[in-house]
Amino acid sequence: MDLMKSIAVSTSGMNAQSSRMQVISENIANAESIVTENGGPYRRKLITFESVVNRETGLTEVGVKSIKSDYDTPLNREYQPHHPLADAQGFIAKPNVSTLIEKVDMRDAARAYEANMAAIESAKAMMVKSLDLLK
Repeated sequence: MDLMKSIAVSTSGMNAQSSRMQVISENIANAESIVTENGGPYRRKLITFESVVNRETGLTEVGVKSIKSDYDTPLNREYQPHHPLADAQGFIAKPNVSTLIEKVDMRDAARAYEANMAAIESAKAMMVKSLDLLK
């Protein structure tokens, strides 16, 4: 594989992981938001990736397929009977965000980003070595 193509593939991976880190950051920032513009508590966002063929280069790269709110995981409930948003049983609905899970996902995304960066650095080093051999 051409070294420039490997750099392009790693760059797409870095862009995907950067998007993932942005979504995770939004989830952490809204972990306690019980009222949103939609009226209910914040719902965790999930990002999915897909393989995308770059028509210019013919390479298969990583792209963001979708960013969706998580409606499958139930909202957390907390007993606060005197809260103005409490239901008839005295519970308030809280976001379905676990900061522990988000932090683990953030570490995973950061490591994947670093792995792509290391691949780019290796490709650059090989290019420099190749140029040195031509001298």
